[in-house]
This record gives sequence, structure tokens and C-alpha cells, in this order.
Amino acid sequence: MEKVIKKINQKNQTSDFKYWQSQPPVKRLEALEEIRQDYHQYRYNAEPRLQIIYTIIKRKSS
Repeated sequence: MEKVIKKINQKNQTSDFKYWQSQPPVKRLEALEEIRQDYHQYRYNAEPRLQIIYTIIKRKSS
């Protein structure tokens, strides 16, 4: 695979916002999920998973 680098003047750069607005919601959510997974892998070096939270509730006896 050949690496390609393009230099673009900032004034001539196309807007990422316009691109993502043109994409369907499902595609935007898929990209967001991929970014989230990459972040968790980079930040915590672990696969993301749901946290287990325990709540202890005291009940008054009648």
C-alpha cells in the first residue's frame, strides 16, 4: 500500500461538517461507535464493556 499525503490550503479545505451532514444517520452512528471503540482501546488498553453498578437500598422494617 502506498502512502499518499496531500497538502491543502486551509482556505480551500472542504468542511467535514458538510460531509457528515450528507451521510445517513446510521452511517454517522457507525463512525461514532468506531471512534468510541478506538478511544477506549487507546486510553484504557481494554475492550469497552458495560460497567456493573450495585445499589444497596435499606428498607425500614415495619
